[in-house]
Amino acid sequence: MADIRHFPFSKHLRSNPTSYVIHTRKGRPAHRGPGIAFFFRPLNAAISEVPIAEAELSMLFRARTVDFQEVSVQATVTYRFGDPAVAAQRIDFSIDPYRGQWIGKPLEQVGTRITELAQQYAVEHISTVPLVDLLSSGIPVVRNVTAAGLAADTRLAETSVLVIAVRIVGIRPQPDLEKALETPVRERVQQQADAASYERRAMAVERERTIAENELQSKIELATREQHLVQQEGANAQRRATEEAATARIAATSAAERDRIRSEAEAARTRELGAARAEAETARLASYAGMDPALLTSLAFSALAEHLPSIGTLNLTPDVLTQALTKLGQPAAPAKD
Repeated sequence: MADIRHFPFSKHLRSNPTSYVIHTRKGRPAHRGPGIAFFFRPLNAAISEVPIAEAELSMLFRARTVDFQEVSVQATVTYRFGDPAVAAQRIDFSIDPYRGQWIGKPLEQVGTRITELAQQYAVEHISTVPLVDLLSSGIPVVRNVTAAGLAADTRLAETSVLVIAVRIVGIRPQPDLEKALETPVRERVQQQADAASYERRAMAVERERTIAENELQSKIELATREQHLVQQEGANAQRRATEEAATARIAATSAAERDRIRSEAEAARTRELGAARAEAETARLASYAGMDPALLTSLAFSALAEHLPSIGTLNLTPDVLTQALTKLGQPAAPAKD
């Protein structure tokens, strides 16, 4: 509101930039405009202050649908005064020159008019729409109908009221009816939630079954590989034993062949050695043929002496020596044919 200061014999008014002040003195305009300041005398001055900023008006009213169901509508209308001078002529915006306050209630008057008009256009449309259609998709339609009706209303145009926007905050039925309407939706949502839970459980069971099958398949694959490994190890062990037996047989055959060859060689050498010894003995015995027996005796003693242990002292009696010399001196007997 305007700020009025008191001075001797006059007053001073200072307005805000969002307020349009009209000062009339003696029936003729003296000052007008937003955010102005001037001196005036209260006895011959008439001052009006019209807000030029946008204002919002909230409203709540009831309506009845075509199927006789009562609903409550909550809306908000944004408006402003297009021509403050025209608005001041149609609505009383005069202020007290001493306090700077409105003498009447102009904004409440404007708000009542806008509320009644908005309610009229909204109710006219709601009364032709079923409740279900109104609740499902009726808010944009009600908003458009109300905004178009307020914009085209001649009374608001004559008052220079410009409707900037209309917002329908909500349309709600009676609490018991709203609960009844919510029940099928809640049941459907609950069914969808249950279906989602069942599907999630089914997917979990399916995944567990897939995991179990994978584990079983892995175990089967491991058992099969283990079986193949055991078979391969058995085959390798059998092949190794066969090869070792063949190697041992070849080694035994080779050893037996070597022993046979060695035995044959030793036997042949023994035969040759025996034959050589026999021939040597035959030759030696042939060399003794025709010799004197006494000489043969001496040779025998000589050979015997070679194999006797060493004799430290030998005593020869004269008889033994004489007999031996006598036999050596005798001629050898002729050999018998």
